[in-house]
Amino acid sequence: MQEYTEARRKRDFFLFILTGAFLGLYAGLYDPSFNNYLNDVFHIGEVARGGLEFPRELPGFLVVFTTGLLLFLPDVRIAMVANLILALGLLGLGFLSPSFTWVVVWMMVWSVGAHLYMPLESSIGVALSKPGEEGKRLGQLGAVKTAASLGGFLLVWLGFRYFNMSYSLIFTLAGLCAVAAAVCLLLMTPRPSKTRRQRLLFKRKYMLFYWLNVLFGARKQVFLTFAPWVLIKVFNQPVTTFAALGLVCTIAGIPFRALLGRAIDKFGERAVIVTESLLLALVCLGYGFAKELGLGSLAIWLVFLCYVGDQLLFACNMARATYLNKIADSPDDLTPTLSMGLTIDHAVSMTIPFFGGLLWMKLGYQYVFLVAAAIALLNFFAALKIPTARSMARQSSVSADL
Repeated sequence: MQEYTEARRKRDFFLFILTGAFLGLYAGLYDPSFNNYLNDVFHIGEVARGGLEFPRELPGFLVVFTTGLLLFLPDVRIAMVANLILALGLLGLGFLSPSFTWVVVWMMVWSVGAHLYMPLESSIGVALSKPGEEGKRLGQLGAVKTAASLGGFLLVWLGFRYFNMSYSLIFTLAGLCAVAAAVCLLLMTPRPSKTRRQRLLFKRKYMLFYWLNVLFGARKQVFLTFAPWVLIKVFNQPVTTFAALGLVCTIAGIPFRALLGRAIDKFGERAVIVTESLLLALVCLGYGFAKELGLGSLAIWLVFLCYVGDQLLFACNMARATYLNKIADSPDDLTPTLSMGLTIDHAVSMTIPFFGGLLWMKLGYQYVFLVAAAIALLNFFAALKIPTARSMARQSSVSADL
């Protein structure tokens, strides 16, 4: 029985890795294209771009409730439904977007699927891992996704540079990748919970995890919204630049994610998130003030370097998931708590871009990234409160004695 269970676990992990590969390919197609699509087709400004994040991130705020509607399904099946919704949104962008209103509608559909899947990816990956190897498994999954995105970035770069590829075709191909991911999840063996799962979970014990999610959401949204916009509006970069940057991030990300997973297992979440915070503060300052340093034509290369650095540091979010796994009272706390963290994250994410757009308009984009650097420093001080592995072990020993 043990051999069968182990064989099934390995088979499910392979299918989950394959799911990650298809989603990595979709991301490689979609991520470098969307912002240029908004600029090239609809010519919107920085305030409108910031305001657009409210409907885009609203499904992330409501993810606890959308997960609750599918609570009767195992996690793997909810993940399958999420990818089908994501595919519908992408195919809508590709075929059924005659006006900007329809772009917003299909963007929200895409967002429902994407945000529904986000907490499930970590919890499924952890559930398929052996004890003590959670960071390694999440690192492997991240490395596969990053490697697969290489194909998407390369296709975008070649397509727009040499073959006059349309945005509609890009979104269609991305949608088909999401459908393929859903098929892989369908083939996985559902693992029903032995206890009744909760729609959302808010415990005082997890307060630091929630606070880390607030700070991550604020920092994440500044870069997701305004880092591409700086390259587009300030440095006049085309979609091929984002595809090329994506290729660089992909190549660097393959070993980085794998090493990061091992670093989490070896040094602990506290050391990883503290280091991430300090590096991120430098990245934000470099991104915002590169033109002020008197570098001339070299300023754009500093911005490119900071862009790549930020993309790599996004992977450090896996340390928050493994930290939660270590302090969770039971495995059934993982998905509802990750979903709660995502909802809190997006309560911040919905508002930050709008005010960031106003700050850009009034004072300049430099001050948007100055605020982002301040958020990174707050994240640094919050990370210092994460207990070390030794103190966690000591607390567990005391609890066992009691």
